[in-house]
Amino acid sequence: MKGQRFYSQGEHHWFVLFDQGEQRVIDANVYALAVGDQTMLMDPGGAEVFNQVFGALMGVLPPGSVKAALVSHQDPDIASSLPLWNACNPRILWHVPKLWAGFIRHYGALEAYFHEIPDEGGDIDFAGRRLTLVPAHYLHSPANFHLYDPAAKVYFSGDVGAALLPPGHDAFIDRRDDDSPRAFDAHIQHAEYFHRRWMPSMEAKRDWCERVSKLDIDFLCPQHGAIYTGKNVERFIDWFADLPVGFGNWQQGH
Repeated sequence: MKGQRFYSQGEHHWFVLFDQGEQRVIDANVYALAVGDQTMLMDPGGAEVFNQVFGALMGVLPPGSVKAALVSHQDPDIASSLPLWNACNPRILWHVPKLWAGFIRHYGALEAYFHEIPDEGGDIDFAGRRLTLVPAHYLHSPANFHLYDPAAKVYFSGDVGAALLPPGHDAFIDRRDDDSPRAFDAHIQHAEYFHRRWMPSMEAKRDWCERVSKLDIDFLCPQHGAIYTGKNVERFIDWFADLPVGFGNWQQGH
């Protein structure tokens, strides 16, 4: 697994840790927001890949700088490393959906500090930066949150936008050619079945697309696959808006 910085302005930075090359588990991205000497992780990953994630983080940031983390929903690829991170630093503040807080405790670290996110989401402060926890319920979890950094124009989208790519993929859909749809068309083939199979609600999907299309986004960052930039952000939202999902639709992409 390796770390790559993709946004930098003064003391404000975003990194992606990606491509673990672990064949037994699903490939997952971990994102790190660094402001000054403080770091916040987005979906810090499963216990199985904790060593790889920790090693990749060491390549770009001091692990001791981690002060907070977002757990967007309850899945093990997102949250089962929580007790390992907590053992490294029991003062980490964990932003978790209120609905899932008791379930996430089953991974361990009963003493970890939780901020239980209400269903409506809302703004939080991290190192003096305003961040927004955006509700994305039923995409795919019934309590699920994304994170928007308006200053960096970074939108962490969790499982929305995910693609199951082969090992060795780049962190981005081709940034050199995002004016052309060619790279997007090649990439989205790896995303279609995932979205048909894992996104259960047409209503939730339409609501998300309508709200997110109004945000100013330069980087749409999913937990699996590659980052969407430039015109590929709008292309993805339009593609997702048109995609039939939920019961009765998933087999069309099988």
